[in-house]
Amino acid sequence: MEPTGSDAGSRTVISPSRNDPLVHTLSEAVGGPLGDHAAPGILRSGWWTPELVLLILTTIAAVGGVLIKGYCRVNGWSTPSQFYATCYSDFPTLFAERGFADHILPLFSQGQPFEYPVITSLIAGISALLVPGSGVTPARETAYFDINAIGLAIMWMIAVIATSRSNLRRPWDAVLVAIAPGIILAGFINWDLWAVALLSLGILAFARNRPVLAGIAIGLGTATKLYPVVFLGVLVLLAIRTGRWRQTGLTIGAAIVSWAVVNLPAIIGNAHNWAYFFEFSASRDPGFSSGYYVWNLLADRMHWARLSTPTVNVMFTVSFALCCLLIAFVALHAPRRPRVAQLAFLVVAAFELTGKVYSPQYVVWLIPLFALAHPRWRDFLIWMAAEALHWVAIWMYLGWTTSNGPVQNNIDTPYYVIAVVVHMMAVVYVCRHVVWDIYDPSIDPVRRSRQDDPQGGEFDGAPDAFTLSGRPSAPVPATEPAA
Repeated sequence: MEPTGSDAGSRTVISPSRNDPLVHTLSEAVGGPLGDHAAPGILRSGWWTPELVLLILTTIAAVGGVLIKGYCRVNGWSTPSQFYATCYSDFPTLFAERGFADHILPLFSQGQPFEYPVITSLIAGISALLVPGSGVTPARETAYFDINAIGLAIMWMIAVIATSRSNLRRPWDAVLVAIAPGIILAGFINWDLWAVALLSLGILAFARNRPVLAGIAIGLGTATKLYPVVFLGVLVLLAIRTGRWRQTGLTIGAAIVSWAVVNLPAIIGNAHNWAYFFEFSASRDPGFSSGYYVWNLLADRMHWARLSTPTVNVMFTVSFALCCLLIAFVALHAPRRPRVAQLAFLVVAAFELTGKVYSPQYVVWLIPLFALAHPRWRDFLIWMAAEALHWVAIWMYLGWTTSNGPVQNNIDTPYYVIAVVVHMMAVVYVCRHVVWDIYDPSIDPVRRSRQDDPQGGEFDGAPDAFTLSGRPSAPVPATEPAA
């Protein structure tokens, strides 16, 4: 007997062709939206499940991401051709320059310090041990890239499935992750997808009310790339608003323990090399595509004062702190409690926008959070178009600066600056829509689906205990889904 009424409605899988305006319009070219009498999620489709489709799409996208590197895989990873061919990856460069070709294991070998956290350092070193042969050769550099690309493709799939399972009524939102142009273009530059997968698993565990597992995943993610740690701040804000601290406390405690477990051996074994990541982050000059780097480029042309590294460190600390205060105000002031994914997207976006460097692959940090926070295809494609423009511009700019070629045959500095500004404006554009969704739940795609906070764990459906308005109240019922 099929479920009916509210029970059926609570289990129905939301179809993008019904729920997303752009997909609804585009579906007319292939027969129109899903029919009124279809009941995905209630009527089983056999083995042809959303997760299988998502894995197939991710595999196709991953193959496309590797094919983009085809020129370098055939002709070698040399400068400036790897920039002009837009096939640059950190893997061959690090393999040749950080001693990986000589079987040096970062943090645990007496050699050049490695500017990455512990787990990333282990991934980099262990994957090098799998490369046959010895010495630095083009074939070994390509093999190192291929080995890491396989690992990244697996992490991509894990992130897709974790995103899909984080909202069982909206599994198709994970298509945004599976075929994201930003991941296709930049996912195989560095090891960021490992941290993305771990944070996605942490969000899934938190959504399933498994705080210890969530904390372990977040702690390991922080030991891979630093940014997952900001997710813990989101939980603190929502715990303040709801007065529910148990799950947040367990998650934070497990995160600290798991981070410590993987870091302590490195600290004991080689404290100097372990600390190098933090020293490097503090002492490095403003990096490519950051607002500070753009200012210095303009300063060189306009004869303005350049920003020194200590000044940039202070500006980053202050600007990120101010952004966090604004996000905290939104979290505690909005008429209805924001969702976990919404606040997570805002704080990670603030971390990227105010950071000292914006490497092209940093876009992958935000994509799974976007799929959970604001799953709207129109805004997603606008944002991805801006990121693709930046992706092309930075390689052309690096090709020019490394080849010393004439400006007439390259893009000059102003065009690169414009691309960086467009990328930053696109991220702000998405953040604005997320804030609008917070203050007006009737336009929030998730809450229009009769859900409160699918990733919220114990926060899901919780009444307010404290708000800045001084009028704590129970959550307003979600509005009806769009026709």
